[in-house]
Amino acid sequence: MQKISLEATAREQLTAAAGSAAGRASTTVYGGHEHRLRQTVIALMAGQALSEHANPGEATVFVLRGRVRLTTGADAWEGRDGDFLVVPDELHGLEALEDSAVLLTVAK
Repeated sequence: MQKISLEATAREQLTAAAGSAAGRASTTVYGGHEHRLRQTVIALMAGQALSEHANPGEATVFVLRGRVRLTTGADAWEGRDGDFLVVPDELHGLEALEDSAVLLTVAK
């Protein structure tokens, strides 16, 4: 059994992102190369983004803190604290509209 505080992890990653030249930070809280499931807490400072990229498998974004915009082509969805976004199986990007932390879950 393993217990992880996502709230504490989000705080830590937001602090790391604030001190980073790139304005972002992340840590994998579960999974990795040896697992089909991977869960990563990603922190982005306001105005920072993960540029458009392909979906490596089924993916979701759970907004832990802040406000983000998930974009695909001409479509966009906004999420804030507690919102759950299903990532479409196409090129997409994620932008922080304010300092934000999300839990990205990917199943390959």
